[in-house]
Amino acid sequence: MLREFLDFLKHYGVIGLAIAVIIGGKLNDLVSSVVNDLLMPLVFQPALRAANVEDIRKLSYHGVLYGKVLGSTIDFLIVAFFVFLLAKYLLREEVVTKK
Repeated sequence: MLREFLDFLKHYGVIGLAIAVIIGGKLNDLVSSVVNDLLMPLVFQPALRAANVEDIRKLSYHGVLYGKVLGSTIDFLIVAFFVFLLAKYLLREEVVTKK
């Protein structure tokens, strides 16, 4: 019964779709972190200075948040590696020996 279920999942690509959803969600988190915590502070602070805003600290980040970007990157890599191992195990092909 379990073998039939795994064959069903393989045949209809359900495992591939699940992998795509998981990896896509984590990649979204990573890209959001890079934009919000790395790129936007680098763009936002010079723009405020150019606009002659007196107290930049009240309106902007207090610096680039490298830790959040690094944390999101590590989280993405861990989840992607775990999904890779799970997919490799579930989607392994039966080795056919010729006699």
